[in-house]
Amino acid sequence: MTPTLELAMELVRRRSITPDDAGCQQLLAGRLEGLGFRIERLRFGEVDNLWARFGSAEPLFAFAGHTDVVPPGPEERWQSPPFQPTLRDGFLYGRGTADMKGSIAAMVTACERFLAGGRQPNGSIAFLITSDEEGPAVDGTVRVVEQLERRGEKIRWCLVGEPTCARQLGDTIKNGRRGSLNGRLRILGIQGHIAYPHLARNPIHLAAPLLEELTSMEWDRGNDFFPPTSFQISNINAGTGATNVTPGELEILFNFRFSTEVTEEQLRRRVEETVAAHGIDHELEWSLSGHPYLTPAGELVEAARSAIGQTTGLEAQLSTSGGTSDGRFIAPTGAQVVELGPLNATIHQIDERVGTEDLEQLSGIYERILIDLLR
Repeated sequence: MTPTLELAMELVRRRSITPDDAGCQQLLAGRLEGLGFRIERLRFGEVDNLWARFGSAEPLFAFAGHTDVVPPGPEERWQSPPFQPTLRDGFLYGRGTADMKGSIAAMVTACERFLAGGRQPNGSIAFLITSDEEGPAVDGTVRVVEQLERRGEKIRWCLVGEPTCARQLGDTIKNGRRGSLNGRLRILGIQGHIAYPHLARNPIHLAAPLLEELTSMEWDRGNDFFPPTSFQISNINAGTGATNVTPGELEILFNFRFSTEVTEEQLRRRVEETVAAHGIDHELEWSLSGHPYLTPAGELVEAARSAIGQTTGLEAQLSTSGGTSDGRFIAPTGAQVVELGPLNATIHQIDERVGTEDLEQLSGIYERILIDLLR
């Protein structure tokens, strides 16, 4: 039973479903305080956040992560209880093992080894931990970053412990993420009897040619780091439930995952102009989840690649695929940001798991990154 595995199991035992931290940050704070970290507990709304810093010198390297997890789903379908960490066949099972309590445990033990014997880093080390990543993400990392910016505390390098790997530990580093823009479109018609369509205005019929145009548009062609921007409809709702009534309105929920080749403003304007060109009575609301960000090759990317190569022998690939992460709140401050964690094959699933050997190797990778940047 290694220190990394023990800590991961202690974190998994805490039923920290968003936004309830369930004592995870208290456990981490005690461990880090024992190493000499200064602890700040930052609570915004219902969300607990932890900022812990060792040293005051520049440059500042920050580990970022979240203690909250998604609900386990039907617990009777798990082979073992989701909040009872279980070792089986070389894996640690439990909700949050891969996303991302295992990574947080590996970060802490990497720091413990790096700082052993009174070693002083050539700079500072920090932990930015939230319990709001899997939820609305409005009172978590974004609020902590705002506070750091107000007092001029600048992160130079940030490693987010999101599960990034596809087949083997270390095969993928996320050096950016696409932006995410949500839209809610209400098309307003006139409800009526289905036998008298000339007395009604069916919003479903009005929407059909518009959706055909929007779904066939090319928004951009992507670039060397990002695939082309995608437009996807997630929900369409209309109707009264009766078979002889045409609805009075239709609601469409859609999302853009967009590259750095296009801006939020450009996407919004193009959609609004397209809808207007169809002459449809409508209401349109927008919600931005995050801008795209990219950390090109540089100190942090190269340190991560080198550490992976030394530990696993793999040559890590850079990727910007997947959903959003809290890196989107940190990158705009000018920080270099990468995401590196365990395999993502079972995240948010029944019987989520992480390889016990992967946890030890991940801790070793994190330690090598610290040595490379702060020795």
